[in-house]
Amino acid sequence: MRTLAADLSKANQRQNEFLATLAHELRNPLAPIRTGLDLMRLRPDNVAAVAKVRDMMERQTNHLVHLVNDLLDLARVQSGKVELKKTRVALQDVIRAAVETAVPLIDEKRHRFTLDMPETPVELDADANRLAQVVGNLLTNAAKYTPGGGSIALSVRSEDGSAVVSVSDNGIGIPPEALPTLFEMFNQGRHGMDYAQGGLGIGLNLVKRLTQKHGGTVSVVSEGPNRGSTFTLRLPLAPDQPQAPQGATPDAQSQGERGPLRILVADDNQDAADLLAQLLQSRGHQVSTVHDGTAALAAARALPPDLALLDIGMPGMTGYEVARALRQLPDLEGTVLAAVTGWGAQEDRKRSREAGFDHHMTKPIDLDSLNQLLAGIKAA
Repeated sequence: MRTLAADLSKANQRQNEFLATLAHELRNPLAPIRTGLDLMRLRPDNVAAVAKVRDMMERQTNHLVHLVNDLLDLARVQSGKVELKKTRVALQDVIRAAVETAVPLIDEKRHRFTLDMPETPVELDADANRLAQVVGNLLTNAAKYTPGGGSIALSVRSEDGSAVVSVSDNGIGIPPEALPTLFEMFNQGRHGMDYAQGGLGIGLNLVKRLTQKHGGTVSVVSEGPNRGSTFTLRLPLAPDQPQAPQGATPDAQSQGERGPLRILVADDNQDAADLLAQLLQSRGHQVSTVHDGTAALAAARALPPDLALLDIGMPGMTGYEVARALRQLPDLEGTVLAAVTGWGAQEDRKRSREAGFDHHMTKPIDLDSLNQLLAGIKAA
C-alpha cells in the first residue's frame, strides 16, 4: 500500500511539474510575439525593424507549433491512434530531412556538426516522416543541451541486421540517477540541471514510442554531468526484395495550368479567415470569406468555387454538414473541399473524408502544404 501511495505521489508530482513547465514553455514564445506586435504598432514605417520582428515572430510561432504537435502526437501514440505509413525508404534520405529541421538551432548555437553516413543506401521499411521526427528530436535535444560552440555528431551504420543511428554531443550530460527514467513521460532529467534549456519532458518519450512502433529500440549513455551523451537508435533493416516501381508523377506544366482560382474561405474566427484570404489574394486568387456554415453554403451555391476551405466548428452548420450539402449539388462536382481544423487525429481525418472532403488540413495551415494544394488544383 505504501508503495502504491509513493508511486501515485510521484506521478502527481511529475504531472504538476509538467503543467508548470508547459505554462513556462508557452509563455516563452508568446512574450516576444506580443512585444513584436507592440513594436510593429509603434514603428509601422520602419521597414528594417518590421522585417526583423517578422522573422522573430515566425521563429517563435514555429516553436509554438512544434510544442503543440508534440503534445498531440504523444496523445495519439498513447491511445494507439498513430498509424505508420511504411514504405521502402533509404535511411540516408530520412537523416537528411531530420538534419534540415535541426540545422537552424545548431547554427544559432554555433555548434560543430559532423555527419557520417555510408554511401550505399541503408534501406528500411518505415514511415519516413515519423522516423525523421525521431532523429530530428534527438538532434534538437543535442543542440539544446550543449553549450554554444559545442560538438554534435551523427553517424549511421549497419550492424547485425539492424541500422544503427547514433547522436553524440559534448553537452551538459545526464546524471546517473536520471538515466533509468529518462524516456518516461514528463521526465525532466536534464532540465533539473539547467531549467533554462526548456522542454516539456515528452520529446524522449515520443522518440521511444515511435521507435518501438518501427520495431526498434533507443538507448542512451552518459558519463555524467558535463560529460556529454550519446543516444543510439537500432532499427530493423528491410528484407532483401525488389522495390515496387514508382508511378510517374504528372508534369503540371504539360497539363497546362489554369488561371486564378475562385476560393471560398469559411471560418467563424474572422481574423483567421481574413488573414488567409489576404494570403490567397496576394497570390492572385479571387477569394470570398464567410463566417458561418449557412453563409458558406449560400456563397458556394451563388458562385461555385474551385476550392472551398471550410472550418469544421462553425455556427449554423458545421463544416461536415456544409460539405455533405455541397456534395449533393451537381454544379459543385468539380469543387475541391478542404477541411481546415484544429482536430487532426486519424478518426477526424476519416470523418472528414466520409463527409465529402478531399483534403484535411490542420491549423495553423502550413504554407508549403497550401501551395501544393493550389498547384494541384491549377494543374488538374
